[in-house]
This record gives sequence, C-alpha cells and structure tokens, in this order.
Amino acid sequence: MTYNHPQKLETTYRRLEGKSVLVTGATSGIGEAAVRLFAEEGARVVAAARREDRLTRLVEDLRENGHKAAAVACDVSDEASVRAAVQAVRDNFDRIDLAFNNAGVGGAGAVHETSAEDFDRIIAVNLRGVFLCMKHEIAAMLEQGDGGSIVNTSSIGGLIGVSSLAAYSTSKWGVAGLTKAAAAGYGPQGIRVNAIAPGSTRSEMFDSWMPTEEAREEIAASSPMNYIAHPDDMARVALFLLSDEARWTTGAILPAKGGSSAGV
Repeated sequence: MTYNHPQKLETTYRRLEGKSVLVTGATSGIGEAAVRLFAEEGARVVAAARREDRLTRLVEDLRENGHKAAAVACDVSDEASVRAAVQAVRDNFDRIDLAFNNAGVGGAGAVHETSAEDFDRIIAVNLRGVFLCMKHEIAAMLEQGDGGSIVNTSSIGGLIGVSSLAAYSTSKWGVAGLTKAAAAGYGPQGIRVNAIAPGSTRSEMFDSWMPTEEAREEIAASSPMNYIAHPDDMARVALFLLSDEARWTTGAILPAKGGSSAGV
C-alpha cells in the first residue's frame, strides 16, 4: 500500500456537553464514527438505523463506557418510522437539540443504465429520507422554541456531476438544495442547517465501489493528502458544524475531500 491512512484522532473537548442528538445511518462508516465521537464530546445520543442487531451492540458498548445513549430502529424512507425516531430522542432525553441526517445508500450507473426502480430507491433514502428527518426534527425544535442545529450528509457528488453515479449524484445535489432552503427558512428561529460533502472515505459503501487495493491507491493518489479519509475525519467535520463553534454558519455545504480539487 503506497498511501498513508492515519489512525483515528483521540482528542475531545466536550463540545456537545448536555446536548441531545439524533444520528441516522448510525451502524457503519461515518454514522457509527459520529455516534461514538458525539458521545465522547458529551452528547446524549440516539442512534438510528435499520440493522437492529448492530444498533444494540453499539449502544451497549457506549453505555458500558459511561455514555448516555439509546437506540431506535428507523427506515428514513418511511415517515412514521422517522417520526418515531425523533420522538424517541425526546422520550429518552426530554428534547432534541441536534441532528445528523447521515443515512444513505449507494448505486452506480449512468443515466441510460439506471432503472427507474433503482433511481426511486436511491432518491427515497438519500433525498426523501433527509427531507422527512428535517421535517420532524425542525417541527420538534420549533415546538421547543430555543433553536437547534442540523447537519446533513451530502457528497462531493452533490457538488459536481458524476456521470457514473447519476441517481446518487442527483440525490446528493438535492440534499444540498434542501439544506440551503431550510437554512434560509429557519435561521430566524435559531435553527442552523448545514451539510458535509465527504470525499473518498473508507466505509462499506466505498469498499463496494472500490473493492481492490489497487483501485483505492489510485483514488488516494488523486488527493494531495494521499490517503482515503477515516470515517472519524468526516464525523469531526459534522461535529464542528453541529457545535456552537459554528454558530455563525448556516446554509453551508462544507467539502471534506482532502484537497482533491485544490489545484483546479
């Protein structure tokens, strides 16, 4: 392997102390890294995902290490499921202060190669799912009356056109648009809405797209930093946007792609 892959950072500063946060897509990749990091930063975390066995193990591990955490099964493409997940945060921890809408699915194919069924499946999770989450999170925050912070997961595929990822790229562009619309609409109520746009990050989804070390080395070499990001790298970008350190930031789609377009 010719590229460097640094270990997870261990520094924490309790930036989410006492806050209640919902994380979707919580059982792998960026989502799991975020759940663990947010808990270390003092948050009371509700982890939401479809894989209940993984959820149970994750939350048990967090509790054994002294963190406040709960699990809720959630399919973000189903509105009743999303509504219940948001309510679970309030039931467990009285209120919802923060949300990281990270659940997503992949899918490759150019426009003419993508079936309508695959397009609908990707949009249902990646775009409609984020819409449903924001709808119910914002409603709860408005009812509480003292603001909040939401971060969505877009992608570099939501900043540029990726011809081989037509449906996926479309869904992530939509996330960027939803993020900006909500930021403009709810800023006066003290609700900030931002998004991260991850570049190449080691995850189950990434490994399915790039299954060989040769392919991964080629991707890493395209970045000036010469490595594929750790999921914790992306979780820390989300942490910044969720925290009060970004209190003057809303409507941002923050690229986190290792400088891959720095020379363009």
